[in-house]
Amino acid sequence: MTYCCALRLKQGLIFMSDTRTNAGVDHISVFRKVYTFGKEGQRFIAIQAAGNLATTQAVIGHLNNQLALGQEPNLNTVQTMFEAAELVGNLVKKVILQVATPPEDPSTYACSLLLGGQIAEQDMQLYNIYPQGNFICATKDTPFFQIGESKYGKPILDRALNYDMPLDQALRCTLISFDSTLRSNVSVGLPLDCLVYNKDSLHIPLGKRITEHDPYFTQLSQQWSEMLKQGLQQLPIPTSDYLE
Repeated sequence: MTYCCALRLKQGLIFMSDTRTNAGVDHISVFRKVYTFGKEGQRFIAIQAAGNLATTQAVIGHLNNQLALGQEPNLNTVQTMFEAAELVGNLVKKVILQVATPPEDPSTYACSLLLGGQIAEQDMQLYNIYPQGNFICATKDTPFFQIGESKYGKPILDRALNYDMPLDQALRCTLISFDSTLRSNVSVGLPLDCLVYNKDSLHIPLGKRITEHDPYFTQLSQQWSEMLKQGLQQLPIPTSDYLE
């Protein structure tokens, strides 16, 4: 399974995903689920993928093929991030329809994608692209999207995250979201891939791979657990009518 999360904030963008894929308990593999495109100083685009692995790899393969062969349109020639989302959405729909022959259920091959980035002289954008090819855009009121196994990591984001939050604080919030998911869902696993993009930099970040031996992530996980235990002890004692 998969957990991917992307944030569009005032200061920039954050993308994080796990790397576990499985087809039963005997077939667990590690695959990168975040892909970067663009031209340094001109545009940066990141795509995260959840769902059918063959479908997502076919979509990414088509995008790379368009770039290699100079086919139009492609991610280096689209004029806006909306056009980029439209291009990718159409590819998702096309790939699924190609492999799902009636009466076969197309949902067997479904995938969901998060696409975000920035083109020079334009605002940053973040889109959630559905298997049907349509998509929605992140806003100040809804500054993050999740795909895959999102339920365990959503509460901390709902409670703590906001559009104006500094990137370093938002990154901590996202890491805790993944730590909570790793604790409660064995289908999501390390290592994690993380990308942080600073607004208007038009720099393609190298990203960081977070393994089980990463000292900062280990410290954050342990400290968060201790803070939860201490916070629980500091909460008011239930009144007597709760205990009757």
